[in-house]
Amino acid sequence: MTDTEPAPAVRETAESIATMEIRGAATIASAAAKALAEQAEAAAEAGATANDPAAFRASLRAAARTLRETRPTAVSLPNALRYVLQRMEGDSVDALRRSVVDASEAFVDQLDRAQEDLGRVGANRLTDGDTVMTHCHSTDALACIEAAVEQGKSISAVVKETRPRQQGHITAEQLREAGVPVTLIVDSAARRYLDEVDHVVVGADSIAADGGVINKIGTSGLAVNARERGVPIMTAAQ
Repeated sequence: MTDTEPAPAVRETAESIATMEIRGAATIASAAAKALAEQAEAAAEAGATANDPAAFRASLRAAARTLRETRPTAVSLPNALRYVLQRMEGDSVDALRRSVVDASEAFVDQLDRAQEDLGRVGANRLTDGDTVMTHCHSTDALACIEAAVEQGKSISAVVKETRPRQQGHITAEQLREAGVPVTLIVDSAARRYLDEVDHVVVGADSIAADGGVINKIGTSGLAVNARERGVPIMTAAQ
């Protein structure tokens, strides 16, 4: 590994994010933070960076660029990278390595706790017997439904398949594993099934300062149809 070449774990994570094997804002952020920790461990052992703090810092910045370029619309990705890099400090490579690893672990821990908190907030908006419609695949949206089930509520779901990547199939599978009855529909059937659902729950790639939501294509059309039908739509995002 050269002083600016990403470690194999970083390249593998970047490839998985780019090909959407890793998906969902929270999952992407967690994977990116862990990849930087892997880069720090690898750089601390590489000949070109093991004894050169400046080269070590350069290798972390190069790894962060590689990761960031994979999904420019998912704001959770640069947020994770920024969190870890801003806490990289020390005069020696070992101190720098420790600071990056500690920051990565702290970020992932906060992310996990935030998703649990978010799940409870979203679950409180769902009532026993509700049917929920989802779009794409969002671990935050899933957290709300799963938390409602853990509270003892009977929840069913109508899941849009979400072409062309069909992320809805992953959502459907995970909801079934949580014990939620699922109806998987083609995207064009969403309007027809809105009459049978009580809530629409979606995730978000980004949320603007004015509250505007940026998410998988098809979200805005679903929101407009839900509003016309009088179905509440909830965005679950950290």
